[in-house]
Amino acid sequence: MTTRNQALAFGFLCAVSILFWWHSLIITLGLALANDAYTHILLILPLGAALIYLDSKELHIDPQPAPRGGAALLALALLIGCYAKWRMGAATDAATNDVRLSLSMFALVTWWIASVVFCFGLRAFRSLLFPLCFLFLIVPVPDVVLNVIVESLQYGSAWMAALLFRVIGEPVQRDGILLSLANLDLEVAKECSSIRSSCLLVVTAIVLAHLFLRSWWRKALLIAAAIPLSAAKNGLRIVTIGELGTRVDPGFLNGKFHHDGGIVFFGIAVVAVGALLWMLRKTELRMPLPRSS
Repeated sequence: MTTRNQALAFGFLCAVSILFWWHSLIITLGLALANDAYTHILLILPLGAALIYLDSKELHIDPQPAPRGGAALLALALLIGCYAKWRMGAATDAATNDVRLSLSMFALVTWWIASVVFCFGLRAFRSLLFPLCFLFLIVPVPDVVLNVIVESLQYGSAWMAALLFRVIGEPVQRDGILLSLANLDLEVAKECSSIRSSCLLVVTAIVLAHLFLRSWWRKALLIAAAIPLSAAKNGLRIVTIGELGTRVDPGFLNGKFHHDGGIVFFGIAVVAVGALLWMLRKTELRMPLPRSS
């Protein structure tokens, strides 16, 4: 199979996937536009395409790929997609619909990966392993899992805020997600969990780790650090608004800075990720001095 024919076959398989999974794609797009918890999905396809372009410079295409592995993956993706579309399609409860959408989008990304293996071979798949797996981030997390994540962010943010209040000498009592100051009670509600900026921070860390780090443990460390940083930046936001509301102007408690100031603290968290990246990259680039003969 020539490279041109391989590209045509790949384009055909992608077109088939768009037609078959069109409904799931539209629902996922609507979810990303309407729900803060899924906003990051809007970035995954353009970022994935950019990463594929960058990694394609070292792409190794097998001119005669063995299609058996790709065909098996295509069959698996189609089987999962059909199960989600028709077997689970009769269900009407919200929980099943969430799982069905997640399963359907998982099958779609699996189909795309299988198309690469089928058309270009395993060597091409290995060359594009990260950006292809990165595409799984378009799979919406079911509500049952999302609720656990949001609750964890609520408790983590409340714990971090209580710690910061004590650091600055502000007496505070914490009861779960409720913070009690001398003359103010603050509750870290679901809307205050900063799930959107937390997801964006993790995605940012994943991309930066892939682009600038080589060793797997440094990549894992940078990505893992984004999780506590998500709670830390939200805790800092709570403390800042609480202090401004009690010491400067009560309007800060429900004003514009409360609702739209998250970008400031997201920027602080990105700077922290960048600083950690700089330290990890510096240790990675440090080479031992050659021994004199």
